[in-house]
Amino acid sequence: MQDYYNSLENDCSLGNDCYGMKGLNLLLEFSDLLGDKDIDLNHVIAQLGDHLNAERIILAILNRENEQIFIEGAYQINDEEKEQIKYNPGQGVIGSVIQSGESVLIPKIADSNLFLNLTHSPLTVNGEDVSFICVPIRYKNHIIGSLSFHKVYSKKRLFDEDVRLLRIVGSMIGRAVRRRQEYAEELEQLRQENQILRGELNGHIQANFIVGNSGKMHDVFSLIGSVANTDATVLIRGESGVGKELIADAIHYNSLRKEQPFIKVNCAALPENLIESELFGHEKGAFTGAIGTRIGRFEAAHSGTIFLDEFGEIPLSTQVKLLRVLQQREIERVGGTKSIKVDVRVICATNRDLEKLIANGGFREDLYYRINVFPVYVPALRERINDIPMLANHFIEKFNKRHNKNIKRITTMAIDMLMVYHWPGNIRELENCMERACILCSDGVIRAHNLPPTLQTAVSSRTSESGSLDLILGKHEKQLIIDSLVSTKGNMSKASEILGITERMMGIRIKKYEIDPKRFKNK
Repeated sequence: MQDYYNSLENDCSLGNDCYGMKGLNLLLEFSDLLGDKDIDLNHVIAQLGDHLNAERIILAILNRENEQIFIEGAYQINDEEKEQIKYNPGQGVIGSVIQSGESVLIPKIADSNLFLNLTHSPLTVNGEDVSFICVPIRYKNHIIGSLSFHKVYSKKRLFDEDVRLLRIVGSMIGRAVRRRQEYAEELEQLRQENQILRGELNGHIQANFIVGNSGKMHDVFSLIGSVANTDATVLIRGESGVGKELIADAIHYNSLRKEQPFIKVNCAALPENLIESELFGHEKGAFTGAIGTRIGRFEAAHSGTIFLDEFGEIPLSTQVKLLRVLQQREIERVGGTKSIKVDVRVICATNRDLEKLIANGGFREDLYYRINVFPVYVPALRERINDIPMLANHFIEKFNKRHNKNIKRITTMAIDMLMVYHWPGNIRELENCMERACILCSDGVIRAHNLPPTLQTAVSSRTSESGSLDLILGKHEKQLIIDSLVSTKGNMSKASEILGITERMMGIRIKKYEIDPKRFKNK
């Protein structure tokens, strides 16, 4: 029995044949279900109980605040019992497993002094003894709970396969539970800070500019509140589509210059041969077609604010003149000789890696230090995922007005799909997605099928992959190799570098999957 106890500690692999198609499908379904932070864990536990043919299953979680262990989910235990039962670390089998981090097998609970039976589990079923197995749930080297089950004992039955499945599901549940704990703790912290933050920020940040209540967005709000009433140059950084222009709006309209001009310039949209004329203006006859004197954007923004979007796209020849503007607050029109003083607050924004541009000679280092006085980083949508429900409701209200709709809500499944998507296009992509969903919605409720195909999950679209895990992973690995060879036109060295593997490993996989790199050379 000691040898068997030690076998519980062996590492397990999803690739074992013992799981079969039924076990693999169960894990795939659990993976989708546990992606929902609002999932009822009792539902997951019940499915696991049916699969294991267990008499009872108990999911116990360690409360990080009071160090008590409570039952978070159970199979064949009523809610009243669950609420009443509490363990301390080291108490009974469950408490011991959570304290020690080691699995425990009790072949016959009727003969065990360690088994406290606080849940009043039957000691026998139809005259047969009941076994109890408990495994720890780990998350990042921390024990956060345990998963255990009761099953009819048999001398002929080995529980290895059941224990392996229990461990894997426990690991999956552990991640979901910790996310839920962190979300609840963050929510509580935000609730406590909300009154203070709103009191401090509402006087500085107008609510109609930016939607968000996550911790990272509160950091952005704090920076805006600190810099808005100064004349400091601001550099707004972040990926495309995160809302950098909205940050610039908030800074200007909460500044002392809010009643003065606010001029916006998209530097990437201006041709290189016209950008100086647009920014600084030109004198009559300065070039062919200059039939009169024209003031530039900096003069138009005098006493106000100028917002230079896509600042990293400005050519080097213009960067020299911008440096003078920032240093001396004066400009010269194209074709002119007179210096013109301008009182302008400058806000710049870019999604480019300016440090890399400097290293490659594409951006002036002295200009970088002039604009990087007060940097504000706007997080990508995937970094503020908890803001998605709020943003979705905001866009529903917006498009209700624009398209004369009466959409009242969005379903939980649709929200789940929005929450698990990686959003490479950030807020802009989410806005487009919600507008499409609003247009397609016909019954006042946005559902999963109203969302774009790129957001559909395996469960929502009913396209779960079939086959063993090795087969499924092999398909994906082969496709990744093909994609890398296509992008490098069959260059194995570059393709292996993209995938982060050696050329030797690439050669082994190409041979394994019978891929001919030569056929990608002309693609």
